[in-house]
Amino acid sequence: MTDQTPDFDHIARAYQWLEYLTLGTLLERTRDCHLALLKDRSQAVILGDGDGRFTANLLAQSPRIRIEAVDLSRVMLSLLRKRCASHQARLQTFQQDARHFTPQRQPDLVVTHFFLDCLTQREVDDLVARLTSHLTPNALWVVSDFRIPDGVLRWPAWIYIRLLYFAFRLLTGLRTTRLPNHSAALERHGFAKVASQRRMLGILTSEVWQRTGFHPDSTE
Repeated sequence: MTDQTPDFDHIARAYQWLEYLTLGTLLERTRDCHLALLKDRSQAVILGDGDGRFTANLLAQSPRIRIEAVDLSRVMLSLLRKRCASHQARLQTFQQDARHFTPQRQPDLVVTHFFLDCLTQREVDDLVARLTSHLTPNALWVVSDFRIPDGVLRWPAWIYIRLLYFAFRLLTGLRTTRLPNHSAALERHGFAKVASQRRMLGILTSEVWQRTGFHPDSTE
């Protein structure tokens, strides 16, 4: 999401099947792998969940959680609401640019599955800084994303991810071309990684970060 924001509306209805055709259920399993750690959360902000498969699973397993789901795509949000229809009393949706979203309540959970990779480094830094000011002291932040591993897979992964960016530029107009460093942004604003799983030889990662109350940039 740079100044020219991408448009996911025209691929929204086919998105699930495009995902299955390219990587099977791998992305879905990556999104869901930390669900058990989130069952006691009560207020979540979910940015860019697309057609809502993760949102529906979180609502189903956590009967007291309330969710604010944010997406720029009207069609994606329509699919999300339909998928979550049986839990609609605990769901609010917002069609807007997530970079400027302000939570209506104080969240103890933020979820960004395959979303931060649509942003530049500066946008990720600004988003983490702004949302952190609205979170509870022990809030969790869940991130799933692609990554470039060290070692022999570094260059194959780099080429693969560049091709993904190229495909999404053609399909949606996405202008971002490189992965931001979400770890640095979260650490800078007082989060510590508490769980992590990697798939696809380390090219996919899903992480849980917890707000610790310690801000590395602060002075006593």
